[in-house]
Amino acid sequence: MSSFNNKHVLITGGAGGIGLLMGELALAEGAQKLIIWDIDQERLQRLAEHFGEHSSQVARYTVDVSKPDQIYDAAEQVLREQSHIDILINNAGIVVGKRFAKRSREEITQTISVNLLGAMHTTRAFLPNMIQNDSGHIVNIASASGYLGNPRMSVYASSKWGMIGWSESLRLELKANKGVRITTIEPSFIKTGLFAGVTPPLLTPLLEPKDISQRIIQAVKKDKIHLRTPFMVKLLPFLKGTLSTRIFDFIAGKLFGVYRSMDTFEGRKNSET
Repeated sequence: MSSFNNKHVLITGGAGGIGLLMGELALAEGAQKLIIWDIDQERLQRLAEHFGEHSSQVARYTVDVSKPDQIYDAAEQVLREQSHIDILINNAGIVVGKRFAKRSREEITQTISVNLLGAMHTTRAFLPNMIQNDSGHIVNIASASGYLGNPRMSVYASSKWGMIGWSESLRLELKANKGVRITTIEPSFIKTGLFAGVTPPLLTPLLEPKDISQRIIQAVKKDKIHLRTPFMVKLLPFLKGTLSTRIFDFIAGKLFGVYRSMDTFEGRKNSET
C-alpha cells in the first residue's frame, strides 16, 4: 500500500482541472509537499490564494512539458530544492478534435509532445532518483481512447495508446525495483473543459472531476496497476480481443455511438478547467 503522508508529490498540468483536484486531495491525505508544474503562469500565480493556509506546502514551476530542455532543467531545480519526488503524476494533456487530414503539422507534434513524450521525459528525469532510493510511485493518466480508435481523436488516441504501452513496459522493467510502482489510469470522457461538448457513448456517462480524482488517489494508495472507469471501459480489452473488427465497429459505432462522440466537441475555452 502506498501512502501520501509526508510525501513529496509532483503533478504536471496541476494548476487546473483534475490536476488541481488531485493536488488538493494529496494535501488532504497528508502530503508534505505538493509540486505543481504547469504552462499557465496566471493559474500558477493564483494558486497561493487558492491553497490558503496550505500555500507554504505548494511549490509552483512554470514548465512546458512539450519542451524536453525545460523538463530536465526544472527537474534539476526540483531535486535541488525539494530533494526528491515520491509520487509523480503525469497528468498534462491536450486534445484537438479535428479529422486527421485537417490537422496542422504543429497540432500533431504538440499533441504527441505533451501527452506522450512529456510524460516520458518527466519520468526519465526523476526515475533514477526513485530507483536509487528504491521508492516511488509513477501515475500515468492515459485514456480509454488508448484502447480504440475514434474519429476526430486520431492523434490524441495515438498518444494514449503510446502512453499505455510505455507505462506497461515500464512497469515490467521496474519489477526488480519493488519499491517503485506504476499505475496507469484509463478513464472515459471527464467533464472538464478539455472535452467540452462531447457526446458520451451509451452507458458511458461523463465522469465527474471530483469523483475520478478521488478514485485516482485511492488507486495509488492501493497500488493498483490499472484504473479503468466507468464499467464499460473495463470490457474494452476483452471485447476487442474476442470480437472481429467489423462486429466491434458495429457495436461501438452504431449501437453505443462511440464514433459519433466527438461530432459535437467544442474544446476548452480560456476560462475553463
